[in-house]
Amino acid sequence: MSAATRPIAVSSPQPRRSRQARVTWARHVLAVGGHAPVRIPSMTNTDTVDVIGTAIQVKELALAGSEMVRLTVNTPEAAQAVPHIREQLDRMGLDVPLIGDFHYNGHRLLTDFPACAEALSKYRINPGNVGKGEKRDRQFGQMIEAAVRWNKPVRIGVNWGSLDQELLGALMDENSKRPVPWDTRQVMYEALVSSAIESARLAENIGLDGSQILLSCKVSGVQDLISVYRELARRCDYALHLGLTEAGMGTKGTVGSTAALSVLLQEGIGDTIRVSLTPQPGEARTQEVVVAAEILQALGLRSFVPSVTACPGCGRTTSSTFQELAKQIDDYLRAQMPVWRASYPGVEALKVAVMGCIVNGPGESKHADIGISLPGTGEAPAAPVFIDGEKRLTLRGDHIAEEFQAIVKTYIENRFGPLPAVKSE
Repeated sequence: MSAATRPIAVSSPQPRRSRQARVTWARHVLAVGGHAPVRIPSMTNTDTVDVIGTAIQVKELALAGSEMVRLTVNTPEAAQAVPHIREQLDRMGLDVPLIGDFHYNGHRLLTDFPACAEALSKYRINPGNVGKGEKRDRQFGQMIEAAVRWNKPVRIGVNWGSLDQELLGALMDENSKRPVPWDTRQVMYEALVSSAIESARLAENIGLDGSQILLSCKVSGVQDLISVYRELARRCDYALHLGLTEAGMGTKGTVGSTAALSVLLQEGIGDTIRVSLTPQPGEARTQEVVVAAEILQALGLRSFVPSVTACPGCGRTTSSTFQELAKQIDDYLRAQMPVWRASYPGVEALKVAVMGCIVNGPGESKHADIGISLPGTGEAPAAPVFIDGEKRLTLRGDHIAEEFQAIVKTYIENRFGPLPAVKSE
């Protein structure tokens, strides 16, 4: 076997080259784009008029890891409710920025309800739903003028299902005159990208700082999304928001979003991401935030919660003990994170291994910060615990789960806890 002449390259996401926006509320400044971390926004599904219910859901999303939360602002009543929602959040000590989602009547709502325009930290505008012809330009201009007046960033969001029909028609006519016409999907791609960039440039001409503009061209197909965003990133340096328009439910939505977003993020494309999951009946709205965070953490772009490595199980692991322990530890770590983020800086990078037998158990446990290898079928009823790559103790008996959880807690306190105060002489 011939020796390698150079090392195998270590894979990592390419750097992003977008401009950086600032989304603020009070003293909280959230940098988006450029060298800032890829951010996770989310959206409520409550009636915005329900001030208390909406504020509670915003809190739930924020605690789950959402860094901005979008509200539907579609009626005068909803616009009037926004400042009160903001007030409720401020009382709870939550400075998560709120985004206003505007469509057909956004120009009127932002003009008629200045308290709403001020309470929001960012506006989301869909040019295809603003109006037609001169009316569209005027109404779009009013919304941008409000953003300039209140110093708010704007996401210009173009969607597959709400394209500027005049632009699409013109591109279709142009395509019919080509010697070799483009595929219809390619014309749609061009309409999406052109609409987004032209709208952004119009916003700049009106007076909005280009660094305060974010773009999105959302579609529902994985390959379509990849094609559109590659071209969008090639043509401009605005910060980009990624996401499938309607990802779907359960595994479909999770897998589709993961497939599309991972390809683009690896290529250095994308500054915010949303996983638009349709919740299962009774499922928490926060699941979309959890999935988005998992995507970023899996790619090594960010760390949100300690990772728990666990084997899938096989004929050697007929006991469900390791499965129960892995879930218990994972649930415990996630539940504690809202407190631990402040008390134990760096705990997000912790790696825990819960393995089910002797085959890979000791090896995976050694590679983790703290790990346990539980006895498999026919193995001695003993569970060695590895801390920082070394075997430290062995657990036995009926309370292995509780004892290991206590060991994890102590390890976190000792490793990530505050340094002891230095006594002055």
